[in-house]
Amino acid sequence: MTTAVIDDLKRVPLFAGMTDRAIEAISALATEQPVADGEAIVVEGDPGDAFYLLVEGQVDVTRRGESIRRLGTGDFIGEIALVDGRTRTATATAVGPVRTLVVRRDAFLELMDRHPAVRLGILMALTDRIRSDGDEPVA
Repeated sequence: MTTAVIDDLKRVPLFAGMTDRAIEAISALATEQPVADGEAIVVEGDPGDAFYLLVEGQVDVTRRGESIRRLGTGDFIGEIALVDGRTRTATATAVGPVRTLVVRRDAFLELMDRHPAVRLGILMALTDRIRSDGDEPVA
């Protein structure tokens, strides 16, 4: 993976504070996925089976049909789904063409089993999130 991808992953709160080696291991799982204008990346109520990093483009995030925010390049969707696999809390739809990097939950769980530093980093990030102001995760 490129340095830009690794830098983008470091900005994801779930991965913040991880070692470079752990981030590189996560980046090795990522695959690029283009998304067409109007296509849903994730759908509210579907299983949370992947994390998406927006490499290029914008998405509209809706909950129960109401627009709640617009995300763009560098933003991400579904970081908590990597850990809990619960259903999506919102729908994210491409506004124009979008390029994403996708990390699938099953591969990520295997990575945590093989790399204790990744597991510890996730635990620390989740603890920080619980202690924070309680912003709801998106999708």
